[in-house]
Amino acid sequence: MQIVHLNFAARGDDVATVQVLLSTYNGEKYVSDQIDSILKQSYHNIKLLVRDDGSTDNTVEILQFYRDQYPLNFQYYSGKNIGIVKSYLELLNRADGTCEYFCFCDQDDIWLPDKVARALDILQPCHTIPAMVCTSTHVTDESLRPLNIWPKPPSRGPSFYNAMVQNIAVGATVTLNQYAWRIISGKSVRPENIQMHDWWAYLCVSAFGKVFFDSKPSILYRQHGNNSVGGETTFHKMLKRKWNSYKRHKGKRLLHKQAEEFFRTYGELLDEDKREQLLLFLKERETFKSRIAYLLKCKAYRNSPFEQLLFRLLILIGHI
Repeated sequence: MQIVHLNFAARGDDVATVQVLLSTYNGEKYVSDQIDSILKQSYHNIKLLVRDDGSTDNTVEILQFYRDQYPLNFQYYSGKNIGIVKSYLELLNRADGTCEYFCFCDQDDIWLPDKVARALDILQPCHTIPAMVCTSTHVTDESLRPLNIWPKPPSRGPSFYNAMVQNIAVGATVTLNQYAWRIISGKSVRPENIQMHDWWAYLCVSAFGKVFFDSKPSILYRQHGNNSVGGETTFHKMLKRKWNSYKRHKGKRLLHKQAEEFFRTYGELLDEDKREQLLLFLKERETFKSRIAYLLKCKAYRNSPFEQLLFRLLILIGHI
């Protein structure tokens, strides 16, 4: 393996410490490229905390290599295979609370050199509230050949009412300030009720703080056989994937399970309007009349006209 000789120490203008949270699983093919792209960031005061989720390939040996090269700034530990949501929740709980910012990171992408610096420029004015930034991505094929930019900027913007029913945060682009980390970490949540760690972060931060969406891509989002979610290149593919997803999850009430878990954990802390909207969403709607009544009061929304229409239709027919 080629050794990357880079300055991992803080520069004079890199005051705040950023901790990158990375969960790996059988990532030997790409994880070195990802870690190298973090080491090459224009912002230097970065630590990495890696949890390996029970890899059976050479991923752990690669992580050991980087820890040997950067013992002060690179930590990893191995655990049993518990899945991506539990793994990232554990990372959040084990993160260094003295750091000012925290980034989620996937094992197979490439960070653009100014990713961290741009995120901090957006978040630094938020001195007293939970704040989070997420961005679009440059979707690429396995060899990093560009395909498209995804996701598009949300037409109505980030909000709690959007987070109730849609995730606009690509986890690998997410940066949290310390206030946001404090809200999410250390809670006795049930991971089986959470759809994804990035969606959970979006829901939590939008409820109590500010979420920013930066339309300028911050990563190369590599698409390959093991991570083909997202980045649809045609309307037909997007429609087919979403319809198949709704059919596959019919009856599982995944949105309701996540909303119930959020209410159980944070319901008493919500302001009156958010609490009312969450309870309306959770209320059973067994008749067509009750569904119409809900839609007349509903503030939840999805961020495109097509998806909003589909969301309302699924409410009417009792699928949500």
